[in-house]
Amino acid sequence: MSLIPDDVIEQVREAADLVGIIGEHVELKRTGSDFRGPCPFHGGTHRNFAVIPKKGMFYCFVCHEAGDVFTFFMKKLGMDYPTAVREVARRVGITIPERGPTGPDPREPLFSAVAAAADWFARQLRESPEAEVAREYLASRHLELDTVLPLGLGYAPRGKAFLDAMKGLGLRDEVLLEAGLVVKREEDEAPLVPRFRGRLLFPIHDLRARVVGFGGRILGEGEPKYLNSPDTPIFHKGKLLYNLHVAKHAIRKAERAILVEGYFDVLRLSLAGIEEVVAPLGTGLTPEQAQLVKRHATQVILLYDPDDAGLRATFRAGDELLREGLRVSVATLPPGEDPDTLVQRQGAAGLAALLEDAVDVLERKVQILERKGFFGTLPGRRRALDRLLPTIRAAKDPITRELYISRAAEAAGVRKDVLELEIVGQPARRLDADVAPLSAQPPNRLTALPASAEKALLLLLLEGDPWRSRVTEAVDPEEFEFLPYRAVFEAVADDAVLALDDTSARAYEQLTAEGLGGRDPNVMYETALNWIEARRLERQLERLDAQLPFESPERQVSLIAEKRRVFDELRKRYPRYKIAARRRGAPGT
Repeated sequence: MSLIPDDVIEQVREAADLVGIIGEHVELKRTGSDFRGPCPFHGGTHRNFAVIPKKGMFYCFVCHEAGDVFTFFMKKLGMDYPTAVREVARRVGITIPERGPTGPDPREPLFSAVAAAADWFARQLRESPEAEVAREYLASRHLELDTVLPLGLGYAPRGKAFLDAMKGLGLRDEVLLEAGLVVKREEDEAPLVPRFRGRLLFPIHDLRARVVGFGGRILGEGEPKYLNSPDTPIFHKGKLLYNLHVAKHAIRKAERAILVEGYFDVLRLSLAGIEEVVAPLGTGLTPEQAQLVKRHATQVILLYDPDDAGLRATFRAGDELLREGLRVSVATLPPGEDPDTLVQRQGAAGLAALLEDAVDVLERKVQILERKGFFGTLPGRRRALDRLLPTIRAAKDPITRELYISRAAEAAGVRKDVLELEIVGQPARRLDADVAPLSAQPPNRLTALPASAEKALLLLLLEGDPWRSRVTEAVDPEEFEFLPYRAVFEAVADDAVLALDDTSARAYEQLTAEGLGGRDPNVMYETALNWIEARRLERQLERLDAQLPFESPERQVSLIAEKRRVFDELRKRYPRYKIAARRRGAPGT
C-alpha cells in the first residue's frame, strides 16, 4: 500500500464536483444554495438528504450519515480511504504520485476509534434523555438541534455508558486510552473512565476532515469549563485550528481568514454565512497554527472579545501572524459583546460592517495607548514604545515593518532613526538593565532569579487554581517589568508553556522547582499585590509631575491635591516605600 501525499488529497477534494458525483447515485434538486434528494443510505423517499457544496459535505437529516466526497464512495461503494481518493482523482484527471510502500497506517485504529466515538456522541445528543440538558443549553443560545447536528456536535453522558458502547463495538482499552477517549484512574475500582462526562462536544477535524479529537463544554457545575482531548498520535491541539477543514475553501475564496476565540463563535458566524472563520483550540495562537493560516490566506482579521484578556490574546496572536508575513487587522466589538452575541442581535450584516471597520493590529495598539493617555507624558511614551516594539519586531514583511516604525515614531514623538536603532539593538539586551542576565547554561542556584513581588505572583500562579485565577484577574502582563517573568506569566495564563524561548523556559523551570517552600500563600499574595499597586501609584505620580509645569495655576492646585492623595495612598500600602524604592535593584524587589 502507498501513502498519498496530503497536499494531493486536498487538490483532489477541491477539484471534485461533489454535486455531480453524488448526483450519479441520487436524484438531486437545488434548494437555495444546497441540493436535496432521497437518502441513498437508508433508502428514504423524501428529500431529507442534503448536499452542501460550500462546505464540501453531505448530510442526511434522518439517518444522520455525513461526510465529504471520499466518505460518500466509502459508505456507498464500500471502498477504503485510499481507493476512494484514487477513484475521485481518476474522475477529475489528477495523477496521484506515490510515496512508496509504507504498509498500513499504524494510526488507523485511533482514527477508527475517534470516528466511532463521534458517531456515538452525536446519537446521544439527538436521542438520549440525559442529553436534554445539552439540547436545552443549545436552545438557550438560540441554536436549533437540526442546525447543529450536521456539524457533528455531540453529548458525553456521565457514567460508564460510553465505555460499554465502545467495548460493544470491539474497541480495546489500550486503543481508547491512546486515542484520548478514556483516562486511567488508579485509585478507582474501574481503572478506566471516560475522559468526557456531562459535556457538550465539538468534534475537531484534521485537514483531511477526519475527526481526531474533541472540545467539551461542561454543562452545569464543574471545572474546567472547556476540556480538550489530550495530545495523541493523531491530535495535537497546537497544530490544528477548529473548523479549518471546512473554512479553508471559503478562506481562499474570500482571500482572508477570520480568527475568533471559541467554538460557539465559529458556529454562530458559520451559520450566519460568514464561513472563513477558524479558532485556536483553547490556547493562545501557536506558531504552527499561524503557519496553517498562512497556507490558506494572506490577510487575517482578529475578532476576539474586547475585554483585557481578549486584548492580550489579540495582540499575542497578531504577533504570531506577523511573523509569518501575514497582514493582520483587528475588528473591535462593542463592550460586553462577543462574536456570538453580536450576530444574534445584529445578524450577519452587523458583523460585516464591523469587519469592514477593522484596523491594522499596530494601529489598534496605538489607539488603545492614546486612549489611556500614554502619549501625554515622557515616561508614558517610553512605556508605550515598549508595548509597540514587540509588534514591530514581529513584522516579517519589510514594508509592513517600515510602516510600523514610521507610525510608532510619529505617535511617540521620537526620531525614526533612533527607534530603528532600538529595534536592531534589542536582542542583545532583552533583560531589564537593572537585572543581571541569566547565564547561557541553567544556573545551579535558584537565587539566579531576582526575589521580587513578580516572582511571588508567579510562584502562586504555578500552584494552579484558585491561585492561578486570582493572580491572572488581579495583574496584567504589562505589570511585569522583568521580561522573562512577563513571558512566563503569559505562557502559563494561556496554557502555552511549550512556546517559551530558552531564557524564559529556564526561568519557568527554576520557578517550578522552587515552589512555595512552606511560605504562607495568602501573605505572599497580599504583599506582592501591595507592591504592584504601589508601582501603579508611583507611575501615576510620575504622570502628575510631568503634567504640572504645563497647567494653569488653578489647575496646578488641583493636580497638587491629587498628587498628595496618591502619595498618601502609596504610603498607606507600603509605609517604607520611598526607602525601599531607593534601595531596590530588580523591578518589584
